[in-house]
Amino acid sequence: MNEPAPIPHPVGDGEPRSPGRWTQGVTPSNVRLGPNTIVTDELAFKRFHSKAVDALVIGANCTMDGVHFDLGADGRMVIGDYCYFTNAVLLCELEVRIGNYVVIGWNTTISDTDFHPLAPAERIADAIACSPLGKGKTRPQVLKKAVIIEDDVWIGPNVTILKGVRIGQGAWIEAGSVVTRDVPSMARLLGNPAQVIGQIK
Repeated sequence: MNEPAPIPHPVGDGEPRSPGRWTQGVTPSNVRLGPNTIVTDELAFKRFHSKAVDALVIGANCTMDGVHFDLGADGRMVIGDYCYFTNAVLLCELEVRIGNYVVIGWNTTISDTDFHPLAPAERIADAIACSPLGKGKTRPQVLKKAVIIEDDVWIGPNVTILKGVRIGQGAWIEAGSVVTRDVPSMARLLGNPAQVIGQIK
């Protein structure tokens, strides 16, 4: 297998470069951390099951403080440069893409899938398949849609971002919001479901 290409990052900024690292050990082989990026928390990769090549790529100068990377077998996640996330849970079965200069507050959850069917009969079948009674039964198909967060987005604490959402550049998501639909660039959102309450100037 060929070596992956270097992670792009701003050049000429004069900052010293040190390899990205996980403070608790060696990252999975399909994780790439850019220069000066740090991942903390001993549980960061406890539920990291992706088999994809470059399943998790994080750019340069990022702090992932207490973040849980919960990636399914086919999940792929890309995070840009100069991001700061604290105690967030990132659930990815398909694709999550996050841009540069993004801040995510504590207890925020981002998910590209519901992780279970919505129809009652399928929910029961799924519960059985996941239990010892299932004896290896296949779980029903679950809808998955990529989540995309563009550059310069600020996401407050206790926010939930659901599947298929695209958050435009410069948006501001207030604490406790549940984001269920696309967010325009430079919009300010609040509520459950989150609604546009203003613009960032």
